[in-house]
Amino acid sequence: MDWIWTAVGFLLTVCVLSYLFGDNPLFRLATSLFVGVAAGYAAVLLIYQVLLPRLVLPLLQGSLAERGLLVIPLVLSVLLLFKLSPRFTRLGNLSMGVIVGVGAGVLVGGTVLGTLLGQTRAAVDAFALQGTASPMVLLFEAVLFLIGTVSTLVYFHFGVKSRPNQPARRPSWMEFTASIGQVFLAVTLGALFAGVFATALAALIDRADFLFRAVQTLF
Repeated sequence: MDWIWTAVGFLLTVCVLSYLFGDNPLFRLATSLFVGVAAGYAAVLLIYQVLLPRLVLPLLQGSLAERGLLVIPLVLSVLLLFKLSPRFTRLGNLSMGVIVGVGAGVLVGGTVLGTLLGQTRAAVDAFALQGTASPMVLLFEAVLFLIGTVSTLVYFHFGVKSRPNQPARRPSWMEFTASIGQVFLAVTLGALFAGVFATALAALIDRADFLFRAVQTLF
């Protein structure tokens, strides 16, 4: 079995790396297998960790109150299946509205509480000057952190005041602050790209090492 799975991994790795020579049937075969396996794995998790323990089993074994509470998600789930039919697709709009509304609420709440307020608190806590470095270094880092946070938020502020016979634009001080925020964004995106590139390079080295060991094992 180890020999078989090594051969399968070797062939699939070669199929994926064949994209270096352009799009081809081998690469499309590998990506199709990946998407199919990922979809099957997600379906199995959905059935055994969501539908069965939270819907089917409570309906069969739960109390009357639990069954009553499950009527709403059951009806919404059934309505969602009508999206598969172009003729009855409107019946699933209610379920889609609930999904989109709940998702948007969770996203906005997470952004405000986890990102905006968290970033604000971190910028304020930086002025506590707690650390092993000297107070001047900590103060410089705190000021730099505060400038980066404020200027980045200003960069994403697109409200302008329109004036007669003049193009709509932000005030000069806001444009200057936004340009500073653009620098911080460029540095952040550059660091993220470097991290992604390093991860991809590490994965490529790992696959190359796997191919070398697989050739030694198989041949």
